[in-house]
Amino acid sequence: MPTSFTDDLRLAHVLADDADSLSTNRFKALDLHVVNKPDLTPVTDADKSVEEGIRRTLSRARPRDAVLGEETGSTGHSQRRWVVDPIDGTKNYVRGVPVWATLIALMVDDEVVVGCVSAPMLQRRWWASKDGGAWTGRSLLKASECHVSDVSRLDDASLSYSSFSGWDERDRLDAFLALSRRCWRTRAYGDFWSYMLLAEGAVDLAAEPELELYDMAALDVIVREAGGTFTSLDGTPGPTGGNALASNGRLHDQALAFLGSLPDDEHDPDVAPRRHGSLHDLSARRRPPVAPPADPSDEE
Repeated sequence: MPTSFTDDLRLAHVLADDADSLSTNRFKALDLHVVNKPDLTPVTDADKSVEEGIRRTLSRARPRDAVLGEETGSTGHSQRRWVVDPIDGTKNYVRGVPVWATLIALMVDDEVVVGCVSAPMLQRRWWASKDGGAWTGRSLLKASECHVSDVSRLDDASLSYSSFSGWDERDRLDAFLALSRRCWRTRAYGDFWSYMLLAEGAVDLAAEPELELYDMAALDVIVREAGGTFTSLDGTPGPTGGNALASNGRLHDQALAFLGSLPDDEHDPDVAPRRHGSLHDLSARRRPPVAPPADPSDEE
């Protein structure tokens, strides 16, 4: 891995170790304090403690770096910015479901160069650094490299997602369902896990219609370093578009044909033509035939 990010990646592991200690200690605690934020998503005392702990360590180890965290927002001004989601999967956390993780990333000039995802109750951790590959294991010394799958047809692909409601709220459920019908298999692994399974080659596509930077930054570099592609739903590379489509790379354009922005006028010469196999094609095939008007002479 590049020497310039080796120390940053080691620090990300230290931050993850401390986060795991705090989050596992409060998991299923009888006195866990849960409140709803203004957006009606839950936050626990564990979320806040984990982020506070990470910020304290960063203030000592990287005092000049900026930090963006889900619970406390953005602090500092620097080309180097740490992006933290203290507990990704808080709804799972509060219900006792063990699928949740701490996401830690470092961005330099708006490019994610280090990412670490730690899921202590699954006893799994994933990490990557720019040009250093993507890895999974329990430590830097005991790890195996991650590689995306080589599936090239949607008919053979496994698609993971979080829920239908987000797609429905944004009038994109029909598009998502059309894609799911073309895929071999769909499963709602949800949150970070969809993307880590993709990086390992167990899943071929993952998508969500609304996400924040702290939800995606660590996932982005891990997927890319595993050989995959990570973009927003309009095809813009990276984790800054407010939503996500991740793939093994081979399937990306095919999935974008369903989930990406569709042109308003297929006859407009300034608009790119719809790609074969798009939602437009499928919806036209599914549309019931229009019955001819009744002949008045047939009426009694």
